[in-house]
Amino acid sequence: MDWRDHGILLTSRRHGETAAIIEVFTEGHGRHAGVVRGGTSRKIAPILQPGAQIDVLWRARLEEHLGTFQVEPLRSRAAAAFSGRMALAGLNASVALLSFCLPEREPHPAIYKQTEQLLDLLGQDQIWPLAYLRWELALLEELGFGLDLSACAVTGAADGLVYVSPKTGRAVSADVAGEWADRLLPLPPCLRGEGQAPDAEIAAGFKTTGYFLEHHLAPSLGHNPLPDARARFVDQFTRRL
Repeated sequence: MDWRDHGILLTSRRHGETAAIIEVFTEGHGRHAGVVRGGTSRKIAPILQPGAQIDVLWRARLEEHLGTFQVEPLRSRAAAAFSGRMALAGLNASVALLSFCLPEREPHPAIYKQTEQLLDLLGQDQIWPLAYLRWELALLEELGFGLDLSACAVTGAADGLVYVSPKTGRAVSADVAGEWADRLLPLPPCLRGEGQAPDAEIAAGFKTTGYFLEHHLAPSLGHNPLPDARARFVDQFTRRL
């Protein structure tokens, strides 16, 4: 069994004396793991950095085996990632979420393309947080937990939408929220792709997407909590408010 694809490196950990086990998010084969022989060597180890774009050749005797990877670098994002704390925290959050929530060996070409575009913005701290917020929305949508922010769940109106129901993920207008307002999640205009998206709105958006990641997506995958890297990125972002 063998195939060749390109992808984004998510994780790398030492295996034995000289090898490494890596996880790669590939366009055609999804999140896929394999052994890289010599992965701890001076030649290969610098390639195996989270966020790196790599060409991979996977081989195994049987499809269900872990298999081995041969890797070739396509594009390093190390310089952008280490350009500042925000960039590094954002990279760590995105690769950690993908490793956490993507089903193994299941292609998700749409979110793969969006992830490529997101990581290519690393280091651009003025636009990265909004791009990342939209990426989280897309990730929820891709995995079956998309939010319906087009109209009020109660009235069907498209105006005055300021809340999101934590139960259904549907928008709620200010007119009907009433005494339930303090139990609803914020719906800043930037979540609907509207307005100038100031940092305070983006932070409110993170509260909403974070709720659905933590209370809807994560439980569907078992009992493990969301990766801490996501909270560290949001904390890093909110410090600049």
